[in-house]
Amino acid sequence: MKICGLQKLSLLDYPGTVACTVFTGGCNLRCPFCHNAPLVLGDPERLETDDGELFSFLQKRRGVLDGVCVTGGEPLLHPDIGEFLHRIRALGYRIKLDTNGCFPQRLKSLAAQGLIDYVAMDVKSAPEQYAGAVGVPGFDFSLVRESIALLLSGQAGEYEFRTTVVRGLHNADVLRDTAREIRGAKRYFLQKFVDSGHLIGSGFSAFSDGEMKGFLDVVSPYVTSAALRGV
Repeated sequence: MKICGLQKLSLLDYPGTVACTVFTGGCNLRCPFCHNAPLVLGDPERLETDDGELFSFLQKRRGVLDGVCVTGGEPLLHPDIGEFLHRIRALGYRIKLDTNGCFPQRLKSLAAQGLIDYVAMDVKSAPEQYAGAVGVPGFDFSLVRESIALLLSGQAGEYEFRTTVVRGLHNADVLRDTAREIRGAKRYFLQKFVDSGHLIGSGFSAFSDGEMKGFLDVVSPYVTSAALRGV
């Protein structure tokens, strides 16, 4: 695993759980509004940290931390993700996985092995606008749709879907079509865009809190529970 960062304590990344957050390097997408450009575009060898330090930390924090959030980049990009999660699980931690949904078979395998307790999947946009939202011309949405179906089936345990809402990429119609793709989902979050200063692209901005609340009204009829983040 290319481990490129560790947040030693988070009360937000894993809902209802005191956790740490592990950042993996590399991603198959190039979302222009991505706030983790160094993890996606940077030199992974330069950013990589020793997993011995990570597991030493996890060993010491047993009984203090309850969970580990594995995020990226894209964690499922790495073939050894299963072994990595096995090592975390062996220490008794609950595991939350953040993913972009492009690796449904790997996600299914990890879930079948009981290595994931909670999945947070990004749904970047409506299918027709996906290529622009992820910065990959000709992007095949079918893999994302397969991951959506897996989560909706309940085979991967607890889950949430989330969309970072960006002026210039989203509007009410786009978000309505996005929500239709996850119709019946337990949890859907619209996240307010924040310019971290480390974006892949440029020229993006956030909608106002009022506009975000309007978008929430648009998507709510399609899911069991919808909420805003960052507002």
